[in-house]
Amino acid sequence: MWKIILTSFWMVFIAELGDKTQLQTMLLATQTKSPLGVFIGASLALILSALIGVLASTYITKLIPPEYLKFGAGSAFIIIGILTLLGKL
Repeated sequence: MWKIILTSFWMVFIAELGDKTQLQTMLLATQTKSPLGVFIGASLALILSALIGVLASTYITKLIPPEYLKFGAGSAFIIIGILTLLGKL
């Protein structure tokens, strides 16, 4: 179980570094007198987002094989990356 916890932690931590959510959180923290409130709110949002992802995947994998989901997610990331590079997003 610890291996799964550490793997999940590092994957999410690295993926979230420098993304638009972190930048928006930094901006919000500079505009408020309550950085602790921003931290708590952002942390709860990330926890809820992760919970939705875990619960959704539990049900989705009963309907769609994980291999198809991996292929679909990977394809979506590639398409989004190409569109971003072309300035379409």
